Amino acid sequence: MKTPERVLVTGADGFIGSHLVEQLVKAGFQVRALSQYNSFNNWGWLESVDCLDQIEVVTGDVRDPHYCKHITQSVDQVFHLAALIAIPYSYTAPDSYVDTNVRGTLNMCQAALENGVSRFIHTSTSEVYGTAEYVPIDEAHPLQPQSPYSASKIAADAMAMSFYNAFELPVTIARPFNTYGPRQSARAVIPTIIGQIAAGETSIKLGDTSPTRDFNYVEDTCQGFLALAKADAAVGETVNIASNYEISIADTLALIRKLMASDVEFITDEQRLRPAGSEVFRLWGDNQKLRKLTGYTPGHSIEEGLQKTIAWFSDPQNLKQYKTGLYNV
Repeated sequence: MKTPERVLVTGADGFIGSHLVEQLVKAGFQVRALSQYNSFNNWGWLESVDCLDQIEVVTGDVRDPHYCKHITQSVDQVFHLAALIAIPYSYTAPDSYVDTNVRGTLNMCQAALENGVSRFIHTSTSEVYGTAEYVPIDEAHPLQPQSPYSASKIAADAMAMSFYNAFELPVTIARPFNTYGPRQSARAVIPTIIGQIAAGETSIKLGDTSPTRDFNYVEDTCQGFLALAKADAAVGETVNIASNYEISIADTLALIRKLMASDVEFITDEQRLRPAGSEVFRLWGDNQKLRKLTGYTPGHSIEEGLQKTIAWFSDPQNLKQYKTGLYNV
């Protein structure tokens, strides 16, 4: 009997990472899951996964190169998701984004190279494209750093790809567009709206709702990661994980309100608007490259994904883990 491949997921305690861990276990992998160290010994969303007794949880920080070398030992594949991702907080604390996103990626690539990792899937973000110059956005679209967060991810992507070009580390850059679903942070628009409606709010404050996004249900994003990890042709490539579907924030909110049978009022809050030059007004991802390399296509429409997300957030046991009345940056 073949020994299961051992994979490491950094950022496994986060929203996408915890779902990816579940799907990797279901696919038969032996999973080592990195949760950021804290003195509470809390493993984030890993505490909620249905396979906790089937994974190896380790705690630490990708900012420590020695620790990165330790956790990549005896690992076949790395899914590198650990990052600071909140855009508003990057305005306040840009240094920390460079430390975690750029240096953390350098540390992980160096460790993976030294330990002979056979595949390294690095996680990018559609934010690196900035406001679309053309749509749908393919992988050749110019990169535009419109926030310290997106600048740090552009640098992290470049660092990862440099290890492919210079040292032949088998890197694939997975570039997800806007992922949503159960366990997502309330700093994102979909969970904060669903959570507040589920909590009984009658009016909700929002920033600009005119921008468009390419929303992807979290299970689909994770399946995109798995498909890329199996595709030898994806080594050395940057690949969008996108639905190839565009919808405005306003229309998304209207759909949520309809699905939840709510009459909640949406109010624009000036404090929640991004700086004028930082707002990404249009994101619509081209997924042809992903389809060509792997044959993979998303499994959920926006309505199907929202229905699953609403069902999860509407469960009182899940909702109580969120501070729905606070603005989360």
